Amino acid sequence: MSTANATPGGDPRTGPRITVAAIQPRLEIGEVDRNLARIEDLIRQAHREHSPELIVAPEAMTSPTVYHPSLRAVARPVDGAPYQLLVRLARELDCLVGGGFIARRGEDTRGTYVLAEPDGTTHLHDKDQPSMWENHYYTAGRDDGLFTTALDTLGCPMGFEWDRSRTARRLRGRVALLAGGSNWWSYPNWPPLDPWFGRDHHYNVAIAREMPARLARAVGAPAVIASHVGPVRCLTPLIPGVPWPTIFVGESQVVESDGTILAKLGYDDGEAYVAASVELGPATPLDPIPSGFWMAPHPASMGLVWHLQNRFGRLSYAANKRRGRFPWQTRPATDLPNYVRGDVAASVEPDNEAHLDAIPIPHRPSTKAVDQ
Repeated sequence: MSTANATPGGDPRTGPRITVAAIQPRLEIGEVDRNLARIEDLIRQAHREHSPELIVAPEAMTSPTVYHPSLRAVARPVDGAPYQLLVRLARELDCLVGGGFIARRGEDTRGTYVLAEPDGTTHLHDKDQPSMWENHYYTAGRDDGLFTTALDTLGCPMGFEWDRSRTARRLRGRVALLAGGSNWWSYPNWPPLDPWFGRDHHYNVAIAREMPARLARAVGAPAVIASHVGPVRCLTPLIPGVPWPTIFVGESQVVESDGTILAKLGYDDGEAYVAASVELGPATPLDPIPSGFWMAPHPASMGLVWHLQNRFGRLSYAANKRRGRFPWQTRPATDLPNYVRGDVAASVEPDNEAHLDAIPIPHRPSTKAVDQ
């Protein structure tokens, strides 16, 4: 197990310091129960070694989100087993614990991140826009990703949100810490296209490596991000029978508000966890926000595939939902508000997903919309 811990020096401290940790798991496609057990084990290991105030797991902690038939069946009720795991760990370990999964929210599924506090309070954020093949399995959210917690006000980016200018605009100067996860895949290993795709793969990894620091400087707050790691083999949208062999790039990090990397895990570090001490001072943005859609330029190949697969994925999701092809459609619709107080959460029967599936919970969405 590779671990790291760091405490920065330099300027006088102007706010409280806390220890934050990020786990970097290697998970299996579609194996929800096995993946949740692995997530729990890594969170417990990180807590035993570092005693952090906050531990984050990646988005898609129930299964890596790739293009694969098994992904239709990985969605869970928003108040189901993944949610209950995070709530239970936060109570038991006496720290904030976060992680993301494809969640049934009312009549649709979202890419939802849940941050649980020790008293049972939970905060939920739905990714503002699915990316590429993610569109086959869930739809866009509209909340702002701001969590008012016992630690301070946190901002929660997920996946490509870490690299979008509109994320920086909605969180800039408003949060003491950025905390979330990623499911960052890369280009396929297709030998005939290696001269082209190989170059763009390295650029893609560089984007993942640099985006936490870039967003931290634009928002004015330190950041902790948890990412998937390891090789993965899925299918290729729009090209039946052609595999997409690639990797999840890793790059779990803790960075200071000036972009200094305090602790990190790359691809070669494999499955592991990192922890570091960060300062929760007043937000002080250092860099301007780019005027374009992305915080950093993307390769032309990614732009082409991005637009094509986004449209194909949205059409696929709508068609499969209309025909009742998602297993989650056979269950009663449930939902939660984006903020659940601890005393309310305690009244929900824990560790009983069947009970939660059977009781509809009214949805009270955030009134703050993402700027589109």
